[in-house]
Amino acid sequence: MNGASKEPPSESITAKDGRLISEAAAGAILTIDLGAIRENYRRLKARLRGVRCAGVVKADGYGLGAGPVTAALAAEGCDIFFVAHLAEGVLLRKALGSKPAIHVLNGIQPGAEGEAVEAELGAVINSAAQLAAWRAAAQRASRKLSAALQVDSGMSRLGMAAEEVQAVTADPQAFDGIDVAFVMSHLACADEPQNPANEQQRLEFERLRRMLPKAPSSLANSSGIFLGQPFHHDLARPGAALYGINPTPAEPNPMLPVVRLQAKVIQTRSLEKGAGVGYGHTFRTTEPLRAATISLGYADGWHRRAASAAWFENARLPFLGRVSMDSIILDVSALPPSRLREGDLVELFGPSQSVDDAAGHAGTIGYEILTSLGHRFHRRYVNG
Repeated sequence: MNGASKEPPSESITAKDGRLISEAAAGAILTIDLGAIRENYRRLKARLRGVRCAGVVKADGYGLGAGPVTAALAAEGCDIFFVAHLAEGVLLRKALGSKPAIHVLNGIQPGAEGEAVEAELGAVINSAAQLAAWRAAAQRASRKLSAALQVDSGMSRLGMAAEEVQAVTADPQAFDGIDVAFVMSHLACADEPQNPANEQQRLEFERLRRMLPKAPSSLANSSGIFLGQPFHHDLARPGAALYGINPTPAEPNPMLPVVRLQAKVIQTRSLEKGAGVGYGHTFRTTEPLRAATISLGYADGWHRRAASAAWFENARLPFLGRVSMDSIILDVSALPPSRLREGDLVELFGPSQSVDDAAGHAGTIGYEILTSLGHRFHRRYVNG
């Protein structure tokens, strides 16, 4: 993640990060390696062997800034993007212009079809009701509208159930005005390669898609790409792997790390034996030690329940006591006296500790860590 920093015109396309925060003013620095995102996209493309590869950029590019992320992916030839909500799609269309396809995974909310049409967004149709509403929108627009048809192959989350698929295919006018871009479904257990649910879902997807209008098909998410060619179909939809999260948790991570989070030291002190530390004095020193307080807390997305550590010059600095809203106390006794000073940066994740490692300490997953990142960081984009 070395390289000169080059700020994009806007660090984000959502209100969450609408304000640019200077490095001097911020309590923590989040470095996003756009070159690593591009390399991860290339690695996934190579594994797909000619199958098209989209980019899932929902939740503001998994918390990293959908604007810079999509620009990086577009530079690699990515021309299909997925968001979760209509509002995300509208903002992304303004950022990217008219060329790439943008599909809304959660479908279009009733009454919002006109806004989706105006923004030239593709609806992901998850029910017969959504299909009817999109068909009516096409009639009002006097043109065909793009849609992806999602079927529920076994995750029980989104998509048309088998009986709905049978019902719409029995209606000769069901797809009037609809340009079916592809038929899709989503894998529930792709990060567990030996789970029989994967093959069960693949077979059910094959069965359901044969009932629908002939169109390209899409099943594989990030982990699904690593299940092999039978799961690749015509279009893969990676998300987490692009951002450095391990798509194969039982094996070494095939992706490059993308993010580095560093927080500033705001105070240091010496503690005597028996000193209570933090809220509730849940930690009490058993011997004298040196402590440092850093400018990062659960308001910045660092989970309060995460018993973890920071790093400085390869030295592990354990957390002491509870995580506060805006600060964390570290044991810095492993460092020489006075080595750590106010304004110095300690690493929360990066070369010393991956996002997946940090997630493990919090009892969660890397997805939640990234998408929980707050708006108070100085965001530094490198290798763009």
